[in-house]
Amino acid sequence: MDGVESSSEPKSRSALGTALLIILALAGAWAALRHFSGGVLGAGAGGYDWDFGVLWKYRSLLMSGLLYTLLFTVICVVLGLLVGLVTGLGRLSSNPVITAPLRAYIEVFRCTPVLVQLVWFYYALPVLTGIEMSAVVAATLCLSLYGGAFYSEIVRGGIISIDAGQTEAAKALGMTRLQLLRRVILPQAFKKMVPPLMNQSIMQLKNTSLLSVLAVPDLLYQGQVIAHDTYRPLELYTFIAIAYFAVLLPITIWAKRMEFGSGPKEV
Repeated sequence: MDGVESSSEPKSRSALGTALLIILALAGAWAALRHFSGGVLGAGAGGYDWDFGVLWKYRSLLMSGLLYTLLFTVICVVLGLLVGLVTGLGRLSSNPVITAPLRAYIEVFRCTPVLVQLVWFYYALPVLTGIEMSAVVAATLCLSLYGGAFYSEIVRGGIISIDAGQTEAAKALGMTRLQLLRRVILPQAFKKMVPPLMNQSIMQLKNTSLLSVLAVPDLLYQGQVIAHDTYRPLELYTFIAIAYFAVLLPITIWAKRMEFGSGPKEV
């Protein structure tokens, strides 16, 4: 009975947190409606005449920026997962010739700001390699490797968390190392890896807001272009913040539920 009660506590806290987030979102939407309709928080408050009509005029540009942001995130997450899987498995090797460069790669990307990495990949890497690359290619390469460094540690941590006794039993049955990974270790480790993988993927989506420094046409960059054209930066950045929130809130709630669902079941 104690196990059932304790396992229900995280779920109740999650439900309470979700309810609070929804209430805050509704309160924000209500305040925005009051503001836009000329209520208590109406136009002219604070000395600024708000005009959100500009958003409708540039709706196609904003939607293209949002779609570009989502598509770019999916591509970088998929590539990052592939890099992380290969790197994480490589880190399990006992050969220092393999593990040393992989660890160096991971520490470099984890210990330097992603904004600095983006600028370096776009401006410095072509100088070193002699290979010209567009801003999109440089950003894709950078964010994929950046995410891969974090994904690799998640993969490695999930694999080493599996009981060593299962590995020994599988070897006693004559399984090869590949069969051991595919049939025994990875299916169990994947359940533990899902929550941190989801959280890191959410971070990847937020990191796309930095692409504007390379003039990649994501949502933030399109908003900056429109703001320079209309001199309405507050309306544009407010919309961008709401758009990111609207996309990330359902994903965050889903990731939290998966995190509770992947925990140990007690009876």
